[in-house]
Amino acid sequence: MKKGSKIFVLLAVIAAIAVSSYFTVSPRAATLSVTNAIKTQNGSVQTVEGYIVGKPISASSIQTSSFSDDYALALADSPAEKATGSMLYVQIPSSFRGSFGLKTNPELIGTKIKVTGSTAAYFSHPGLKNVTAMSISAAGELPEEPEEDTGSTPTPSENYEGYYNSASGKTGEALKTALHEIIDDHTELSYSAVWDALRHTDENPNNSNNVILLYTGRSQSKTTNGSGVDSWNREHVWAKSHGDFGTAMGAGTDLHHLRPTDVSVNSSRGNKDFDDGGTAQKEAPDTYADSDSWEPRDEVKGDIARMIFYMAVRYEGDSGELDLEVTESVNNGSAPLHGKLSTLKRWNELDPVDDFERNRNEVIYQDYQHNRNPFIDHPEWVEVIW
Repeated sequence: MKKGSKIFVLLAVIAAIAVSSYFTVSPRAATLSVTNAIKTQNGSVQTVEGYIVGKPISASSIQTSSFSDDYALALADSPAEKATGSMLYVQIPSSFRGSFGLKTNPELIGTKIKVTGSTAAYFSHPGLKNVTAMSISAAGELPEEPEEDTGSTPTPSENYEGYYNSASGKTGEALKTALHEIIDDHTELSYSAVWDALRHTDENPNNSNNVILLYTGRSQSKTTNGSGVDSWNREHVWAKSHGDFGTAMGAGTDLHHLRPTDVSVNSSRGNKDFDDGGTAQKEAPDTYADSDSWEPRDEVKGDIARMIFYMAVRYEGDSGELDLEVTESVNNGSAPLHGKLSTLKRWNELDPVDDFERNRNEVIYQDYQHNRNPFIDHPEWVEVIW
């Protein structure tokens, strides 16, 4: 073979190797069985395949019919599984509830699905949370709904674990006390300054001219605050009459529980405690109320719970302040109590922390009060304390 031909062949071989390497597909991460996912509760992101066998309602029980909501699934390696110890509890984010929630889709019982999320306890049971993908495993697969935009906001675990060093390893009242000491001393705003702060903390991420109203979810101009019809005003999520702290600096102006709301919806809420049930509200049809309780739309149930738990830790009766506590009762009047504890704990589980909450916590910490809501950074601490 001539020298020129050898060079040509060599170049052809090199080119073939390069093309082969370029199109080589990296091996995909293995899909876990439910059994292996139960063993892998370390917070890692995993894809799990299993059969839908019910909806969890506690660590040891599930619903298999007459489903109460679309918030969760129980998966197992067999569609006939009855033992909850062999099940994985999956928390369904709002973007997938219409397609995979069992109240809306009871026919999904027995269906095999794939779910991608973080392996973490749910209902104090092996679980999968922060779900980003769900699909039917068999033929006729449903299209996946788009993943929620997580943005680029750093997670607290990346930047703020040192903030909670003194709470490390503590539980119960000891943890509550440690968190109180961490978040207690902070900058306090005047009530008039709250207007401008809310324009920043509750800004619509898709329209910087607007804020998002808490109960209705409506995006509304930042400049339409006031007392007129359809204006927005400053809602005290911990009703200010529960302890009669009014709008005084401190509890009355604490941004971690003040949110923009429609004026008339705020008035309808009044000082009601939080619980499930009631009649749908006209201006907030996904919100329900009865004579002594208020149930907000699903998308903010967890937000509200974490705000109430923050207030119960921040205000502990020292330095002349009120001692605010969460209680199992409703209709608490002027007592420094807010309920309903069991409902708020459940809402904290059912509606996980989202990017809007994370950003809000960050803005309050960086630009205004310079303290954080621990239950946004660590929602699992609710169960550890209460």
